[in-house]
Amino acid sequence: MDDTSTAPKAKATAASSVEQSLYEKRQKIYPREVHGTFAALRVTAVTVLLGLFYGVCWLRWDGHQAVLFDLPARKFYVFGLTFWPQDFLLLTLLMMLAALSLFFFTALAGRLWCGYACPQTVWTEVFLWMERKIEGNRQQQMKLDKAPWSARKLRIKATKQFAWITFSLWTGFTFVAYFTPATELLAKTTALSLGPWETFWMLFYGFATYGNAGFMREQVCKYMCPYARFQSAMFDKDTLIVSYDEARGEPRGSRRQGVDPREAGLGDCINCTMCVQVCPTGIDIRDGLQYECIGCSACIDACDDVMERMNYPKGLIRYTTEHALEGKPTRIVRARTIIYSVLLLGVASLFFYLLGSRAPLGLDIMRDRNQLYRERGGLIENVYMLKVLNLRDAERAFEITAAGIDGMLIDGPGEPVRVAGGDVAEVPVVLRASEAELPERSTPVTFTLRAADDATVSVTEGAKFLGPGR
Repeated sequence: MDDTSTAPKAKATAASSVEQSLYEKRQKIYPREVHGTFAALRVTAVTVLLGLFYGVCWLRWDGHQAVLFDLPARKFYVFGLTFWPQDFLLLTLLMMLAALSLFFFTALAGRLWCGYACPQTVWTEVFLWMERKIEGNRQQQMKLDKAPWSARKLRIKATKQFAWITFSLWTGFTFVAYFTPATELLAKTTALSLGPWETFWMLFYGFATYGNAGFMREQVCKYMCPYARFQSAMFDKDTLIVSYDEARGEPRGSRRQGVDPREAGLGDCINCTMCVQVCPTGIDIRDGLQYECIGCSACIDACDDVMERMNYPKGLIRYTTEHALEGKPTRIVRARTIIYSVLLLGVASLFFYLLGSRAPLGLDIMRDRNQLYRERGGLIENVYMLKVLNLRDAERAFEITAAGIDGMLIDGPGEPVRVAGGDVAEVPVVLRASEAELPERSTPVTFTLRAADDATVSVTEGAKFLGPGR
């Protein structure tokens, strides 16, 4: 009778708790600063990644920006390599490599990407650092937010916002500098002569940086990032994750330094909540594996510091696997890691093969769409516009030939076409063939573009020759 009456109340309480968690006002998280091995690794990753992002756009290579995505010219420069829209397959393979790498490292070592390399994590670390420098440590920040508004509070908050907004705008500027040369963009910015699209993307990217890393922070990871939702599909009990050793830590409880936890009937956890205070997403790692955990390892550094002060062994919170916590052996080599490794190796091999065998020239063919064909002098005539791409940095001469129909005549440039390095030349070409040699309304033909100074450098593309048919 009692069980029947209490069950609906328990369900109602659980439903109310879920509804409250969904609709309650966000409680700001004040992560405590932490020092240790993993904190040093995280700072190193932030420094390297941001150094590359803000610095590479200023590097020069062969007379142009080292990394530049020149959309108007449809050329993408990456450290001496020039990519064209025809290299879309390489971009596709590169994206596949990135995805497979993410899957592989997630299956192997959890959310390494989220904790150390994700842009959200990297930029949030910088915003948190600025906040600590201006507002103080965790306790000082909490005290400042609870204090009534005053001239001092207004000054501190305004200083922080100024630093955040300035850094965000510089981030937006740097993003646009990968599409408009950085020196040119700087000159336009100082002269207040930016174009509309440059202004829009600089402000938009700056606003996104400020909103995601400064304002929303952990909410992006917890509610907006899709990776947090499907990561569990790549986890298994052999995946390396940040975990609390419940068997060693429980029952938790406070005690004086030097007290033997076994004699006091306690585990090693002193319930100091330091692991919670340093967590950037505000979770308690002692509650088990949670999708909100980004694997930053701040709780490991905090707990190890406490364990050292208590003269307890480190590793109460550590990188481990569920199998290891259960006393079972961990398997690094298993089905999913083997499959991901094979796929990674295959895609990487194909990418580098295509990159290495890429011909330094390209050919696009467009038929004249104004008319299907013309009859002239007893011959059927088709007109084409050939776009010759020189994918080298130096000028080069090219010869154009056509084949596919017996007795076909080609009327094009009388001499090799000279194309400047990294440029495109449009060449009109007329093909003429006897109607007797055209059994169908559409006959396939091929155009061959060959370097005048090296006959082995060539590319062949197909086209259609239209006629009246029989």
